[in-house]
Amino acid sequence: MISLAVAAAAALLATPPVVAPIPPATLDDSLEVTGEGLAARQIRSRMLVSVGIDGKGPYRFLVDSGADRTVVGSGLARDLGLAPAGSAVLQSVAGSSRVDTVTVGTLTLGRSSIDGIVAPALAEADLGAQGIVGIDALADQRLMFDFDARTVTVQDTRVRTRFDPDEIIVTARRRKGQLILTQASAGSVPIAAIVDTGAELTMGNMALRARVFAGRSAPVATPITLVSVTGASIEASLVTLPQIRLGGVILQDVQVAFVDAPPFALFGLDRKPAILLGTDLLQAFRRVSLDFRHRKIRFVLRR
Repeated sequence: MISLAVAAAAALLATPPVVAPIPPATLDDSLEVTGEGLAARQIRSRMLVSVGIDGKGPYRFLVDSGADRTVVGSGLARDLGLAPAGSAVLQSVAGSSRVDTVTVGTLTLGRSSIDGIVAPALAEADLGAQGIVGIDALADQRLMFDFDARTVTVQDTRVRTRFDPDEIIVTARRRKGQLILTQASAGSVPIAAIVDTGAELTMGNMALRARVFAGRSAPVATPITLVSVTGASIEASLVTLPQIRLGGVILQDVQVAFVDAPPFALFGLDRKPAILLGTDLLQAFRRVSLDFRHRKIRFVLRR
């Protein structure tokens, strides 16, 4: 039976800004995210927060660490009279699409404001929200997802943080704005992992599947359909991996949707074993926080 899942809400423009090279990842053992907690509403396992646009709102946006661009719902853009900004090629889980864009004068998230955002305008029915907060609006922020309290905490990275002995912290590399964990593995296979808070399902590429099951009988797979933010769909196979390690954290029996989705190629990971960590996996933790400026990802285990 084919099941339907909303996955990879990432809106990935084909020509993101150039990011300076970053040294390889190392483990870290300090720091905690503090700051203003924004009440979040969960859509299945994803989180929505309130944002302001040009002094109006609040509006309900999905927080998506896998999207390199903020997205505005086309209906909301029309209601607010946002100025057209031409078109752009958008890469989603299901492929490339040319979409219209609009200019957002100021986007407000908590106490943080980001000016001059050029955002794709997509149908709210496909987004599952009035918009998406992407990493163009999060580059100078720390972001903590508390899956128990259902809050998203936002803090400027220039503010010092406190040590939390319960946290496991991994320092990531950045590629095209994304935080990529290289201290990760699936069984004995080293992998690159991207935290994607806009995806409800964890996805792996076919290079990972080939390596993990090399020399073994084919695993039992369930066909599924993944639907992107543009409304397009792509077929995938849902398989259970015995073990995934993220830094010092080991997770057992993880379901992964295997497909060579375009985001893997965009990040240069189509030929290397790689995984996009969706909120189905992330909610196994009590808290997950992302520090884009300092490239730190923090995991707090459930007790």
